[in-house]
Amino acid sequence: MDLAVLIAIVAVAVFVAMFLAATVKVIRQQQIGVVERLGKFHRTLEPGPHLVIPVFDRVRYTLDMREAVVPFPPQGVITEDNLMVGIDSVIYYQILDARRAAYEAQDYIKAIEQLTMTTLRNIIGGLDLEQTLTSREEINQKLRVVLDEATGKWGIKVNRVELRAIDPPATIRDAMEKGARAERDKRASILIAEGQRQSQILAAGGEKESSILRAQGDREAAVLRAQADRQAQMLRAEGEAQAISTVFNAIHAGEPDQALLSYQYMQMLPTLARGDSNKLWIVPSEIGKALEGLGGSLGSLTEAFTGSDAAPARDKGKFKAPEKVDVQAEITQQAEDDAKESERIVQAAIAEAQELERSGRPKAPSLTAPSEPRGIGPGQQSAPTDTAPAAALDDQPGPEFTQPDGSQLR
Repeated sequence: MDLAVLIAIVAVAVFVAMFLAATVKVIRQQQIGVVERLGKFHRTLEPGPHLVIPVFDRVRYTLDMREAVVPFPPQGVITEDNLMVGIDSVIYYQILDARRAAYEAQDYIKAIEQLTMTTLRNIIGGLDLEQTLTSREEINQKLRVVLDEATGKWGIKVNRVELRAIDPPATIRDAMEKGARAERDKRASILIAEGQRQSQILAAGGEKESSILRAQGDREAAVLRAQADRQAQMLRAEGEAQAISTVFNAIHAGEPDQALLSYQYMQMLPTLARGDSNKLWIVPSEIGKALEGLGGSLGSLTEAFTGSDAAPARDKGKFKAPEKVDVQAEITQQAEDDAKESERIVQAAIAEAQELERSGRPKAPSLTAPSEPRGIGPGQQSAPTDTAPAAALDDQPGPEFTQPDGSQLR
């Protein structure tokens, strides 16, 4: 008896537990429960605990109200230019009405997939391959509008449609890659040509400036060489004039007679005949006169020694022996004069620089050097024949030199 009562109590407890479990339903957050009573829609259950009548009420659907993402496999679509492309799409949707989503469409996911496929074929069929590849945003917008309009009666809203990939045929991809590679090579060639052009322009400009500067330097160097040659020729002419004058005075001061000149003439004859290539030597016609002069001189000397009348005294004339030229003293004096002149120029430059610092105004420096050519030997002047050409050259404009302060110096 006690066992039967215990079994009955356990059975009642199990029945009560099952009844309570069938009566109390808990709906999780972001979900909606659709309740049917005797096979007919009765109500929807919001998140939280709810009481239903067992056996009569049943929670047929539990729908997730969050935004869901559904990727679709690649679909083959033919473009307007009869090219097959594979399009991989993804859709973001959200359930707004649980009742419509449960009863208006048998399988709304499959329905959205088929609707997306047909809509893509319709849109891509009106575009060529290039437009398909470059109008992705436009395709997404059109597809979302069509899907949103079709799924609205299902209680579903399509928020966004994205085309993840548009894959043209392999041959088209190769052609596109070759075209892109050719375009990149073209741009690279253009950039290289532009760089070479700029480099050649800059190099030509540098060569032009270098040639101009080199020509200016050659011109100034030629002018300076011409002036140096002019001064050297003037000094050489003065030296030759002084040497000739010295020799001339020395000869006339020595008062040579006909015998001396004949003797000197006879001494030069061996020099004239000297040489390895001389095979034939012609005796000059003047040698007889020289011998006659030399014989007359010897006869005069003989008469003088034998007691005959004395030889007539020679007239010393107006010539006298030239003064001795001390070349070393002249060089020393010239060096001292140059040192003094250099010191004077330096002091003048220092004074003008100090004047510029005090006044703050630019002023062209006046660096002057003696322009009178100096002769060689005491009391000698420059040759008068070079005075006019020197003045003419001095009147011509000389080369201009730029000072450190920016002024021009001729």
